[in-house]
Amino acid sequence: MIGTIERQRGSRVILLVHRQETMSLLGFPLMRYIDIQDSEAVLRALDLTDPNIPIDLVLHTPGGLALAASQIARAIHRRPGKVTVFVPHYAMSGGTLIALAADAIVMSPHAVLGPVDPQIGANSAASILTVVRDKPVAEIDDQTLIWADQARKALEQIRELVRELTAADRDTEAGRRLVELLSEGHFTHDYPITAGVARDLGLPVSEDMPQEFMRLMGLYPQPTRQRPAVEFIPSPYRKVDER
Repeated sequence: MIGTIERQRGSRVILLVHRQETMSLLGFPLMRYIDIQDSEAVLRALDLTDPNIPIDLVLHTPGGLALAASQIARAIHRRPGKVTVFVPHYAMSGGTLIALAADAIVMSPHAVLGPVDPQIGANSAASILTVVRDKPVAEIDDQTLIWADQARKALEQIRELVRELTAADRDTEAGRRLVELLSEGHFTHDYPITAGVARDLGLPVSEDMPQEFMRLMGLYPQPTRQRPAVEFIPSPYRKVDER
């Protein structure tokens, strides 16, 4: 199917798809995420493609390592050929960061992106800074102060990266709003940004998702060793004219 889509669109199709795995012994969920191996693979695919050939990148991911996501995003941003990101279901955090680098973002009507604000350990960088701001320094432990120092640096780094990837003009209200809402902890990190909200932020988003990409995602099912919670016959149903 990848080959068929490439021939139809005259593009190179790359998929970055993460599904939740289940450990075989105790059944604990283990979420997959964007890692260095992923960034190496995507960069290799880009290197194997003429710079002027369009890239169609399918994203389905909860996010991942900032280093890996930023490597992919910068490589996409620098390509002379058109890069289109397709989001059939969701591309959160680092996935959204990659999408920001594309020339066009295509989302299905129910798909979502997410904020790209940095996380320090299990906590939001912006929330850590809120604690330091609202609480006397004498009442804050050393570890939290260290995290706050890292949080300040991380926030500034992600602000600059979002500006770089989106060419957001820091001197305009729209540019400042885009950077602030995506990178500075205005939302919770898992807040779903719909196509409509993304367009309101000034991102080049459409909802004209080709059905080929939705069918392609159907070939990457969730690995499971238990009975699924949702079942249906996976065939298209069309209403028959009773006449």
